[in-house]
Amino acid sequence: MFRITVSYNHPTDPEQFLEHYRTVHAPLTATMPGATFEWGVCETLDGTAPEHFVVGVLSFESKEAAIAGLSSPEGQAGTADMPNFAGAGAVVNMHDVNIA
Repeated sequence: MFRITVSYNHPTDPEQFLEHYRTVHAPLTATMPGATFEWGVCETLDGTAPEHFVVGVLSFESKEAAIAGLSSPEGQAGTADMPNFAGAGAVVNMHDVNIA
């Protein structure tokens, strides 16, 4: 399995970010071929401010499947949508998943 994790920085307008993410970006991302998609608003166990605001996780069967999904029209649309809501930036990590 290959996973892409996108950790979004805290936006200046959290409600505007979430409205766009829920109604535009998440539906775009969920249609990417070969991907399963999950996301959530970050929180901490002790109630302090988390490092990131939202984390989105894309899982693919393989790295090759991830490349194909990101190269698809749906993947390109999701990537092109990022500037529309992620002005505070994001950290993207990609890795193979090893299950013990």
